[in-house]
Amino acid sequence: MRLKAGRFHTGGFLVLALLSGVSHADLAILQYHHVSNDTPAATSTTPSLFRAQLDRIESLGIPVKPLKAATQRQLSGDGDDTPTVAITFDDAYSSIHETAAPILLERGMPFTVFVNTQPVDEGRQDSMSWDQLRELADHELVTIANHSADHAHLPRRPGETESAWRKRVTDSLDKAYERLETEIGERPGLFAYPYGEYDAATEALVRNRGWLGYGQHSGPVGETSGQTRLPRFPMATAYGQLDTLPTKLRSLALPVPADSLPDSVVDSNPPSMTLALPDGFEPARLTCYGSGRGKLPTIRTDGGSSVTVQADTAFDSRRFRYNCTYPAGDGRFYWLSQQWTDLSQPED
Repeated sequence: MRLKAGRFHTGGFLVLALLSGVSHADLAILQYHHVSNDTPAATSTTPSLFRAQLDRIESLGIPVKPLKAATQRQLSGDGDDTPTVAITFDDAYSSIHETAAPILLERGMPFTVFVNTQPVDEGRQDSMSWDQLRELADHELVTIANHSADHAHLPRRPGETESAWRKRVTDSLDKAYERLETEIGERPGLFAYPYGEYDAATEALVRNRGWLGYGQHSGPVGETSGQTRLPRFPMATAYGQLDTLPTKLRSLALPVPADSLPDSVVDSNPPSMTLALPDGFEPARLTCYGSGRGKLPTIRTDGGSSVTVQADTAFDSRRFRYNCTYPAGDGRFYWLSQQWTDLSQPED
């Protein structure tokens, strides 16, 4: 099958936006795995829902942009008042080539596929082949990027020495990059963390290579986002329903600097997070939720300019999130998601 294309600064500014209505927009990155009716529900989007999501993006008039250029534009503060979307896939599953890619290329929508290279080398049945990846890569709308070699959990494991961790993770990052370069050609500096898991040390490895690092925690990308912990909205069927999609597509990054946020790996469970809100934001209007917990308690600190968020009891899963939103007017919300990883819980 040959695929062809078809039709197709912050503080003062944000205070002004709050007082006079939102006058800027950010980048919503959508994250998919399978697009199929026959694959695991937790990581799958049905083809009918996938088409409906794209229809909704088009009906809202939101342009779909290439991932790297769109991310760099938002991080630089050069975004304008038009929301933008980028589309990504993790794991190079065969349904991307068979189902998702033809739909996207027919609509002229660019997308990125993050590839973990070992399954491709092994010729696994549910994975694309190198020939199929090259076919996609030859298309100007498609970007092929790094998702590690073996899809292993990257944060340092309990009992793992620093030297053993560094060798393990460095090998996985660099071997994947080298395989992609050999099979497809020079690759952009884009990396997606397996399982969305990262810690400060892993972020440093990604940063030192000059790459952009993408997680699986929800929220838009804005000027204050961290270049090695960039959020994406999961779009599996359970999370990608049409009634909530416009809110996600039109959301704004909560203007809290990424370097003020805690490490993703928890020191204690439940973890605590303090957000220093910009001038003009009212702490009482911030609402935070925990994975499977509903609304979380918040406490004003530092004379009321900051908010500390902490669940009442420990989480029993390896990964969970705190999602915080703040009304931005016109039915839109500022949004921040903090990814947490509890290394005392078993790996997937």
